[in-house]
Amino acid sequence: MEFLMSLEGLALYITIFIAKIVEVSISTIRLVYNNKGERVKGTILGFIEILIWLLVVSSVLNNITEDPFKIFAYALGFALGNYLGLYIESKIALGLASIQVVVGEETGSTLAEALREDGYGVTIIDGKGKNDSWKSLLFIQLKRKQIPAAIKTIKYIAPSAYITVNDITSMFGGFIKK
Repeated sequence: MEFLMSLEGLALYITIFIAKIVEVSISTIRLVYNNKGERVKGTILGFIEILIWLLVVSSVLNNITEDPFKIFAYALGFALGNYLGLYIESKIALGLASIQVVVGEETGSTLAEALREDGYGVTIIDGKGKNDSWKSLLFIQLKRKQIPAAIKTIKYIAPSAYITVNDITSMFGGFIKK
């Protein structure tokens, strides 16, 4: 009977651990949807998240002083849920981004043309850098999923390029269609 009880306890710890991972992962993705203005998706995920949370918390708090290992399973699930949620979000890569590239004047047109051939909208502006040397500033707006491919093209053509990447909260007009 004691062996059976320990299997039941182990099953409970594993259930708490997995449910907490799922709940926190959903929470992370829900926050991203809400920040990107996807209210309906965020609301649905919030509903699922709170259902899981209530079930998990109620099982953890039940006889917590007699079985403190439930706290450990809960905390470990929370930590791994954060990691997994961020990993999933990076793969989903919701939203838009802006890449700014500074290269030498002679490389700017070549790089802009290559990026345009890959389907990116590129704006190129002339500017002066250190020691009054002329530079090309390229502005590229794209979907976040496209960032790695665009960076690969930039580094291939201009290995010493100065590159910054920023999330875009709002965008109006332009080349990209949401």
